[in-house]
Amino acid sequence: MAIGSTMHAFEVELADLDRGVYAQFTLRAAQHPSETSAFLMTRVLAYCLEFEEGIAFGGGVSTADEPAVLVRDLTGALTAWIEVGAPDAARVHAGSRSAERAVVYTHRDAEKLLASWAGKIIHRGEDLVLRSFDPGFIDGAVAVLARRNALALSRTEGQLYLELNGSTLGSSLHEHRLR
Repeated sequence: MAIGSTMHAFEVELADLDRGVYAQFTLRAAQHPSETSAFLMTRVLAYCLEFEEGIAFGGGVSTADEPAVLVRDLTGALTAWIEVGAPDAARVHAGSRSAERAVVYTHRDAEKLLASWAGKIIHRGEDLVLRSFDPGFIDGAVAVLARRNALALSRTEGQLYLELNGSTLGSSLHEHRLR
């Protein structure tokens, strides 16, 4: 018998001063058995940090032609391909070709990820944004992750302030570009 996904619910309060986005919403995220808690937490943070009308989680592990998070306009056209983790260059290339913009959020070593993409073809690679967090930030969030979560996230001047289930964490949001 196959193991099913674990559902996580987040009551989110978002204050993104850098983008002028303020919102309160409930977010439900299914964690596939093969998905680590660090990947799930990064996926939830990517959703929050890219929050706009038309945002949704992608089809997940079972849907290879969709990213972890995506944004569609009112016509259904894909406007943002938001990948999580350590996708290979071919996947990032395909995503960048599919949408107006492509972003990758990683909980891994950003420099190693950039090195793995070096010399590979990535459509509009100069426009691609890779974002990462301070070491230990995602691990700290995972340590207090529950099935039902209260999450307050603020971003100002590139700094993140996360309150998750009563614990407070902070990190810089690092932005990396292909060389």
